[in-house]
Amino acid sequence: MADETASSVSGSELAESTSDECLGDMESPAKKRFKPGERVLGKSDKLEHRLGGILCCAVCLDLPRTAIYQCTNGHLMCAGCFTHLLADARLRDETATCPNCRTVISRELCSRNLAVEKAVCELPTECQFCASELPRAQIERHEAELCEERLTRCHYSRIGCQWRGPHHELEVHTQMCSHPHKSGGEVMEALELIDQQLHKEQMLYNTIFELLSFEKITFNDLQFKPYRTDEFIHKLYYETARFTAFGSQWVVKARVNDNQRDPTQSCERTLSYHLVLKSKASK
Repeated sequence: MADETASSVSGSELAESTSDECLGDMESPAKKRFKPGERVLGKSDKLEHRLGGILCCAVCLDLPRTAIYQCTNGHLMCAGCFTHLLADARLRDETATCPNCRTVISRELCSRNLAVEKAVCELPTECQFCASELPRAQIERHEAELCEERLTRCHYSRIGCQWRGPHHELEVHTQMCSHPHKSGGEVMEALELIDQQLHKEQMLYNTIFELLSFEKITFNDLQFKPYRTDEFIHKLYYETARFTAFGSQWVVKARVNDNQRDPTQSCERTLSYHLVLKSKASK
């Protein structure tokens, strides 16, 4: 009798557990099974993101905003990086090569890829002020004229107001700005500062005009030749042949990254020029 009771209890428990499992299966839908190689597309798998990785510059890995050049094998370079590669190779007295396939690149061998330029213009990008997404062809006008979050100066900045803020706050600030109600003396102080800046610019222009108005102006077509110093770390420099100007002989020297001990370890390139007086010209 006891065995029959135990068996009936165990049978009821088994039935309850089975029914709970069935209810659980009915409440929670079965997970979708993906085929081999199939996966869920996330934000990084959107078409524009994948195209951005394909159409980016091979040097800076960024989507170009200007002209796009390609080597003979089709690798893309933005105009800035392309010019930098050519200039850097010339400074090193070497042949410029594509960073991907190492084929020779030059102005004659490389061509612009207009199709990629148009495709990049249609890819979305974020506004730096409001973070809204717009096509790259429209983002410049949006940030300069249409965006309500763009930085704007006060209408009275010419008389000393230093306020800068979002464009949508400009009207409120204009109503509260104290500069329109300042005295004439305070306004004159701000105008004097502006006049001082304009005076400095005018002096610079006058100096340039005076140099160009000299009676004797010598023009020389100079060509730099690469040389290397005899130091432990050889530094590259350039020097022209002697040329005659104003009754004397001169030489122009150009040094690459003259303020650095090892210029080859830097990706930046600067040139410093030195005009050297060699000797008096023979009459």
